[in-house]
Amino acid sequence: MSVHSLAPRPRGGAAGRNEILPGFVLGTKADLTVRLADGTADVDAAQHLRYRVFYEELDAKPDAEALASRRDADRFDTLCDHLLVVRKGAAVAPDEIRVADGEVVGTYRLLRQSVAERNGGFYTQNEFDIAPLIARHKGLKFLELGRSCVLKPYRTKPVVELLWQGIWNYVRLYDFDVMLGCASLEGTDPAHHAMGLSFMAQNSAAPPEWRVSALSHRKIEMNLLPPAKVEAKRALRMLPPLIKGYLRIGCYVGEGAVIDRQFNTIDVLIILPISAIHPRYFTYFGQPGEDPLTQS
Repeated sequence: MSVHSLAPRPRGGAAGRNEILPGFVLGTKADLTVRLADGTADVDAAQHLRYRVFYEELDAKPDAEALASRRDADRFDTLCDHLLVVRKGAAVAPDEIRVADGEVVGTYRLLRQSVAERNGGFYTQNEFDIAPLIARHKGLKFLELGRSCVLKPYRTKPVVELLWQGIWNYVRLYDFDVMLGCASLEGTDPAHHAMGLSFMAQNSAAPPEWRVSALSHRKIEMNLLPPAKVEAKRALRMLPPLIKGYLRIGCYVGEGAVIDRQFNTIDVLIILPISAIHPRYFTYFGQPGEDPLTQS
């Protein structure tokens, strides 16, 4: 996978960099590019894509502002870096969400710990008590992942891998130690997801040093079935591709889940220390500590 930058590379190398310029290309594959948003038009496109997926496809409940603007937006958007997956080329459908270099088909939102701490904290802390986790690991740098979505026709292995490559290159450029964020299951009935929730609780629970619980007033039980009734293959088939990807890489899952009625989801907390990632993924996506801008 080729990796290059649209903008001149900042001086000083990758490690310890204070700023990555807008528009950075973090990965390419065939006619797809994953890059950072560059300006308000790009962020607006990401918000329109999120609205299309979350509200029109997955039945989230828009407020009056979202309904009028056809955008999913909140205060964190101005604080975050936004990854865009762009299909280069001419439009093939009249309703495409277009930016200067093509059609936006996927997006992810990234919030650095240093930015979050200057601006009221992480989005995740509205659902999970992450403050003790961060306090236990004062020497580590955290990155929050959120608002992930991909247009339905593009929910394929190449696009998912390209998003992972983009996130991983961003992590290496900023030298992060831990990724965390909410991942969602569609619908708000825990019984419908009993197999998947129980599988995660029984097989991916965080060890004590990484343990995080849902806020007590929002917490619902995940471990709904006895181990004898939890079938690993069936559970994995039922889980969304994003969560399956996290689990395969080696993530931990927080204690308890949260029902988000606005977004019509059940949310679980994903905690992914770089030290917990299975080494086989590094042979494909690149080694920790490497500068991805030197790869081709």
